[in-house]
This record gives sequence, structure tokens and C-alpha cells, in this order.
Amino acid sequence: MITKEVRQWLQKVERKQYSYEDAMYEFMRFSSFLTREEMKMIKQKIEESYK
Repeated sequence: MITKEVRQWLQKVERKQYSYEDAMYEFMRFSSFLTREEMKMIKQKIEESYK
């Protein structure tokens, strides 16, 4: 289950308040706490936001 903090971070990513590099750094920092499905979903959202 995605936490409130991760959800808020995703909203900031979608609004492009982070550079791509910063978004990926934050993603790597907390990815060890996510399931494989959550990681795939979040990675896809990051890539869609920065296309």
C-alpha cells in the first residue's frame, strides 16, 4: 500500500516540482519499502510525467 508521503511526492512529480534526476533519486531512496507492483506503477508515472 502506498503511503500518504509517497502519494504526496507523486503529486509533486506530476506537477514537475522535481527535476527528473531528483525524482529518480527520491524514488530509489524509498523503493526498498515498496512491492514490485508499486515500483512498476510509480516508475511508469515518473516516466510519463517527464516525457
